[in-house]
Amino acid sequence: MAIQTAERSSHLDPSENVIFQRHMIAYKQAAKLINGTVLEIGCGEGYGISELAKYAKKYIGVDKFDTYISEKLMTENDIVFHKMEIPPLLNIESNSIDFVVTFQVIEHIQNDNFFLEEIHRVLKPGGMLLLTTPNKLMSLSRNPWHIREYTPIEMKKVLSNYFANVDVQGVFGNDLVMNYYEKNKESVKKITRFDIFNFQYLLPRWALQIPYDILNRLNRKNLKNNNQSMVDSVKVEDYSIKSSTENCLDYFCIATK
Repeated sequence: MAIQTAERSSHLDPSENVIFQRHMIAYKQAAKLINGTVLEIGCGEGYGISELAKYAKKYIGVDKFDTYISEKLMTENDIVFHKMEIPPLLNIESNSIDFVVTFQVIEHIQNDNFFLEEIHRVLKPGGMLLLTTPNKLMSLSRNPWHIREYTPIEMKKVLSNYFANVDVQGVFGNDLVMNYYEKNKESVKKITRFDIFNFQYLLPRWALQIPYDILNRLNRKNLKNNNQSMVDSVKVEDYSIKSSTENCLDYFCIATK
């Protein structure tokens, strides 16, 4: 049975505001690019659908969990939702999609090559993949919910296996965001200092997932309680997307078929 975890960010929890706004900048950027038939892989809490559906002629959503879509949104837009594990992209025709949007998903996929192969298959010639995933070099600890994370070189390489035109951009935070990042870094160090045998990298992922999830939520809430004005004040405008460097928080990749 699949477990919903702290990996699914929500605007309903104030302690997640900083990470939520970090996710939202990707959707704001995607809104400037998409049109036609759009496939979103990994709809999560559904806020991406609310942001993007109005820019699409047809919007297809896919997630392994149910995603809430309001009746109003369904009425005003042509939206189809499929609950399924991916890959493969079942019931999605080859050469039928103008844009694939998949944010904070590929790091959870066991076979990332098959995942990208399927995306390439369903995209029309000239269609675009918009993808985000964390920058491994900026991660503060091992995330056992992630199969893998990518360095900048690894990110470009895996996309280039399937797409000839790959533009790896980055999500960056301003001073306010990076101040939160540094406080988070200090907090994580306080937790991991007890891991003197480096178990976080030695134990299998399944053994670490639930403890990580609990500690992650507690850490975010403590950061919120100790830095309330800072956490509350972060807005989507405090993030930007530009050419990637080793210091970007996430990659924002545009790959064209």
